[in-house]
Amino acid sequence: MRARIYQPAKTAMQSGTAKAKGWVLEFAPATAREVDPLMGWTSSDDMDSQVRLRFDSRQAAQDYAISRGIAFDVVDPHARRPNIRAGGYGENFATNRKGVWTH
Repeated sequence: MRARIYQPAKTAMQSGTAKAKGWVLEFAPATAREVDPLMGWTSSDDMDSQVRLRFDSRQAAQDYAISRGIAFDVVDPHARRPNIRAGGYGENFATNRKGVWTH
């Protein structure tokens, strides 16, 4: 049983990074998914693939895996370049705009 420890990216519905600061321990699938011949649904016998544990820090996730004897891989997060504009949000409503403002 192997696990992956990573920091999840923010969802498309988030503008900030508030809920993307924690770390997740997720088990790798042990068996492949199978397609049910009658209904066409996919299923798996692996119950560990449904487990997703959340931790406040990377070290806490690693300590948990070591204490339970779980082999793990740590995936480092990609650094995101901050998108800071000179005028900020108020620049959208500036009265000293040189060109015509359109949508």
